[in-house]
Amino acid sequence: MQDVLLDTLTDTLKLVPFLFVAFLIIEFVEHKLTDKNKTTISKAGRFGPLWGSLLGAIPQCGFSVMATNLYAIRIISLGTLISIFLATSDEMLPILLSHGIRVSLIVEILAIKVVIGMICGFIIDLVLKCKKQEIKYEICNDDHCDCEHGIFKSSLKHTLIIILFIGLISLILNIIMHTVGINYLSKLLLKNSIFGSTITALIGLIPSCAASVVQTELYLKGAISFGAMIGGLLTGSGVSILVLFKVNKDIKENIKIIGILYLVGVLSGVIIDIINNIVVF
Repeated sequence: MQDVLLDTLTDTLKLVPFLFVAFLIIEFVEHKLTDKNKTTISKAGRFGPLWGSLLGAIPQCGFSVMATNLYAIRIISLGTLISIFLATSDEMLPILLSHGIRVSLIVEILAIKVVIGMICGFIIDLVLKCKKQEIKYEICNDDHCDCEHGIFKSSLKHTLIIILFIGLISLILNIIMHTVGINYLSKLLLKNSIFGSTITALIGLIPSCAASVVQTELYLKGAISFGAMIGGLLTGSGVSILVLFKVNKDIKENIKIIGILYLVGVLSGVIIDIINNIVVF
């Protein structure tokens, strides 16, 4: 239990700088920029999925957490957000490096996640191109953050509120993950089936850094296939899903985002395993 508490506290505190920077940006956009500048920012997002997928590959889920806050007020597009979520590597990279996995395999995994994230992001933005997205550079009105006294104070207040929310939920999830254990999970993951990603993609949606750790460890122990691991890692964006439901008030949209992530994770995992089986035979 002590280890669970320590891991939860450590993982949560790592997010503080990302959240604080995100809220500083939001406060600046909301209170300092003109309507003309806001429009310019929105139009500049056409290459968002490209940069989003590349930046999302940075270890830890801090960047995806920051991006979630930026999406809540539509500074970035839905395609960019999805590309970041899919490319997020969370704890995967440190785990692979700690096990001495060959660099070529690590690069392959990261490249697959980045490319899939990029493609899906551009497709989503292309589909939504003809639909006018609501631009709402507001987040303070709902939280009563007393932002008239300066953006630093209000940004800190926003950060503390989100951190407390994340910390509490993450603690509950980590206790569950610790109680269930890897051995039991491995029995449920259909190792010898190309449909293993239907389950791993679901596990990836668990809003906790533990999800990526579990799936990476299961792959290294031979409990799941390569495709199943990729499927699970594609949907695993750490605690970003928690933040999404906290800052984005459109619940139906949040559910759609989760559905997109799950569908992409499952299809990608199945396709990869089919290709691997063909190559082997």
